[in-house]
Amino acid sequence: MPNLNDDLIQFIVRAVAEYISEQRTAFSGDAMRLSVDQISAVGPFFDDELLEVTGVVILTDRRVENPSFYHLLLRDVGFQIPDFSTMSAITFGDVVVSHGALPDEVLFHELVHAEQYRQLSVPRFAEHYVRGFLKEGSYYGIPLELNAYELEKRFETDRMRSFSVANEVRKWIKEGRF
Repeated sequence: MPNLNDDLIQFIVRAVAEYISEQRTAFSGDAMRLSVDQISAVGPFFDDELLEVTGVVILTDRRVENPSFYHLLLRDVGFQIPDFSTMSAITFGDVVVSHGALPDEVLFHELVHAEQYRQLSVPRFAEHYVRGFLKEGSYYGIPLELNAYELEKRFETDRMRSFSVANEVRKWIKEGRF
């Protein structure tokens, strides 16, 4: 795995944060509030405020494009980066963009990311995401993703046993797990 100097890492972090903000702005005008059925399914796990402000966009005729810096900064130095157009959904702050139907499990996972953004802010989320990717070398090793997948698994295992996603994210932050 290539080593990147801190200046280049900071440049990448800023580019990622800018991309997230741009995508949030671009998609927010088309975002719909969560449906009653969606809130019923995932509501017991999330704060009402998060559920009220988070919007969903279902894309049917296009895909989220990869950031322009992907090839220039990362693929060209040897990293295997996930292709956004193949992901089922992506969250940009408080906007969830889905490439088609949005099953409850995927919505739950994406709302965990919305909570992470809420507690960390876009710049800190980008910092943790990039540094986690660089340290672990893969999407599945990123601590922010590990947190979302772990909580999603708990949700899938027993939907009747609610827990606070906000508290779980806060705990990971406090423990320095991101």
